[in-house]
Amino acid sequence: MTLRQKIQDFQQWDAARPGFKGEHWLVLGAGLLALRAAGRSRGLMGRTVGRALGSALLARAASGRDGVVGRLAGAAGGARAPLRRADR
Repeated sequence: MTLRQKIQDFQQWDAARPGFKGEHWLVLGAGLLALRAAGRSRGLMGRTVGRALGSALLARAASGRDGVVGRLAGAAGGARAPLRRADR
């Protein structure tokens, strides 16, 4: 199994599982903690990895199924279509 296949399998599992109330708040908190730890890190690698992880978690909190983007799409009455990559 390649890394790309493992990532796709994880994404499919994540999309199929039921969410729980406040999940996006937990992800937001984890992202903020990662960014805070990255700011306190002395090494370049620690700052880089921490910022990348924190940014990814913040994006997930905003755009996940229970995040701000999903709620706005639901409030507008439109169904959220999955994003498609151009190379598929």
